[in-house]
Amino acid sequence: MLTHPLPEDWLQPQWSVPDSVIAFVTTRDGGISEAPFEQFNLGLHVGDVPAAVLANRQRLIEALPAPMHLQWLEQVHGNQVVDAQADEVTRLGDAVYVDQPGLGGVVMTADCLPVFFASQSAQRVALAHAGWRGLAAGVLEQTLARFPDAPADVSVYLGPAIGPCHFEVGAEVRQSFIDSAATQALASAIDKQAFRPSTEQGKYLADIYLLASLKLRAAGVKHIEGGTLCTYCDRDRFYSYRRDGQTGRFVSVIGILP
Repeated sequence: MLTHPLPEDWLQPQWSVPDSVIAFVTTRDGGISEAPFEQFNLGLHVGDVPAAVLANRQRLIEALPAPMHLQWLEQVHGNQVVDAQADEVTRLGDAVYVDQPGLGGVVMTADCLPVFFASQSAQRVALAHAGWRGLAAGVLEQTLARFPDAPADVSVYLGPAIGPCHFEVGAEVRQSFIDSAATQALASAIDKQAFRPSTEQGKYLADIYLLASLKLRAAGVKHIEGGTLCTYCDRDRFYSYRRDGQTGRFVSVIGILP
């Protein structure tokens, strides 16, 4: 159990996992970054003043139970899974796997989908950054494969991402998901359910939550929660690259309590 509560405005997944798992999503509130990154920007790569970002990251660390180390990633919209380590080295990848108490993993987003994973025993957790490229390339399946547990014994929570109301993509994105589907049944479900024509000719509104759910269920996952928010619509709480262009990044964190 946490010895002190997290900030009230941070989102904590509503999912059935043991209390030894810590999982949350930060919001824009509580930091010192100035426009257009106001306030709690945690991304060093977006053009914000580095000192402000580092101060915000220190606030993040101070909100965690001690001692706890976070594995940060240099995200590249791929499908590589990194094993979390406590050496404070940022590693290249788009998912992080944790199997030691006192360790956690971080992904940064501003429309892409953060996906939380936890084994029923809570001895293993993971977190994936799933933009459409990584999602199509199998980042969720790769993350799931890192678990020794059966997929049916892994719980998943879909964190805040851009909703189908605003996620407009080209026909090539739709086709990439159809072409990369593991089975014909999955390809058919994606084709029929996850994309609907936009008002602009040749464009589609993609449901990234449904895409993730279809792929996870096809891989054997049975317990999936979340997937109801929209970062584009919720300006007060979330950064959105699609909405604002130059903007900050909020983070999702998962870990095993020390």
